[in-house]
Amino acid sequence: MASGFTGERRVHLESLAELLPDVGLVSRLVGEDDPVLWAWHPRTGRQTIIFATPSGQGWLFLWSPGGQGSADDLESTAAALRRALDAAQP
Repeated sequence: MASGFTGERRVHLESLAELLPDVGLVSRLVGEDDPVLWAWHPRTGRQTIIFATPSGQGWLFLWSPGGQGSADDLESTAAALRRALDAAQP
């Protein structure tokens, strides 16, 4: 069942997805009722799923391992996501 935040969540994820090609990442929105953003780095092959969630300070994006960014600063969030996916694999 879709949450009351589904429409707003989708808008935030779509806004982030629009910026990812500018930092060299590829993405696809997946999920109907509870959308998430699947993003990957075409050179490193690293990938992650980005969740958007409301918080006391507005909307946050969360991704593994331990990544976080603000929906109020999409450029910084896209750059942080790029750094996370650009890092050398262990």
